[in-house]
Amino acid sequence: MSAAHPAALARERKFAPADLSPVEADGSFSGYASLFGAADLARDVVVPGAFAASLKARGAAGIRMLFQHDPALPIGVWRTIREDRRGLYVEGRLTIEAAKAREVLALMRAGAIDGLSIGFRTVRGRTDARTGLRRLQEIDLWEISIVTFPMLPDARVTAVKASAAAGAGLAARLRSAARAMRR
Repeated sequence: MSAAHPAALARERKFAPADLSPVEADGSFSGYASLFGAADLARDVVVPGAFAASLKARGAAGIRMLFQHDPALPIGVWRTIREDRRGLYVEGRLTIEAAKAREVLALMRAGAIDGLSIGFRTVRGRTDARTGLRRLQEIDLWEISIVTFPMLPDARVTAVKASAAAGAGLAARLRSAARAMRR
């Protein structure tokens, strides 16, 4: 889906931003790239099961991670892409050895960018004449991008994971604090 849409300017957006700034991240993150039953700014609604055939054929390794839907800007890899009851859940890792991925990570941690957007071809869909909503029943998923303005405003990065070293340090600090509280 296109990251920019004229209707986006007229729409009100409400979401709870994630404060990712205090996390020492290794580039791993998770979130929802699509939500079932939610109309996007182009009036598309993805139904459960729409991604199943594409995910079976391609797997997470066959879906590209891009920045702003630009095929010249691959920035990482998807480790997990799956449908759950809420939508299309993703876990990925920015390739922080690449300059653009480091920039994206810095922007994510600062809270400046946290949108996710899917790039796809519609295999099967039906437009409801009464509502004007197009229900996407089967999608050929090609890529998922980290974007500034997602077509589906609630498609967001929800967590940036700490590196293993940072996670171990945090766990040690928590254990130490728990011991001190017991004294």
